[in-house]
Amino acid sequence: MADDSRSRAKDSFGSYAAIGDSFTEGVGDPGPDSRFVGWADRLAVLLDDRLPEHTFRYANLAVRGRLLDQIVEEQVPRARELAPDLVTFCAGGNDIIRPGSDPDDVAERFERAVADLAASVGTVMVTTGFDTRGVPVLRHLRGKIATYTAHVRAIADRYDCPVLDLWSLKSVQDRRAWDADRLHLSPEGHTRVALRAAQVLGLDVPADPDQPWPPLPPRGSHEVRRDNIQWAREHLVPWIGRRLRGESSGDHVEPKRPDLLPL
Repeated sequence: MADDSRSRAKDSFGSYAAIGDSFTEGVGDPGPDSRFVGWADRLAVLLDDRLPEHTFRYANLAVRGRLLDQIVEEQVPRARELAPDLVTFCAGGNDIIRPGSDPDDVAERFERAVADLAASVGTVMVTTGFDTRGVPVLRHLRGKIATYTAHVRAIADRYDCPVLDLWSLKSVQDRRAWDADRLHLSPEGHTRVALRAAQVLGLDVPADPDQPWPPLPPRGSHEVRRDNIQWAREHLVPWIGRRLRGESSGDHVEPKRPDLLPL
């Protein structure tokens, strides 16, 4: 695994803003207040724990379904205005999974946004794509995602950004790390990503994000086929329907934490 940790004081982030799409909003990790939690919120808790009470401030501007250009238009200016010590920037995934998209073009637009952010905030952490070889709905896009991931790493090098490398996080390749829709992480998956993000920032974490999962009993072909049919009925067909209607899961959704506030 590549070492993307940065040498910095563990209490140097007094404020944090997360920007992105459903991954950063936390879809797949429901909270008690009918809002999603997710890895970014969990990372914020780890950062908050290292500072005096009520001094850490956190905003989450991410909205599900957003494409890169929408994130750049709606969220990047707000993040620059807030000027936090840390911004996590994960975007481009929804662009990459669209038919005919070009990862080179998406990366060029992503780099312009990184340059814009890096000039205005303390630290910009960027995020690679997942290795999707074991994800049925995304397996055929593995090459495009790998190309985009290589670009993200090169961009990070040019702007001295820490990298949350999800491609190398083997634990999230287990099906238990994913929600029933097979597109979003489960609560445990989000937890492991948060722990890995904290490691990248040089924090000590309470558990190993790559800790092996407990063994599962083998599944027969009948069980696998039944699960695939249920998934297609409950998740794939509605997703295709939204695409055909030109709808987004994020239509009429607002950021859950638009201001830098104490946790």
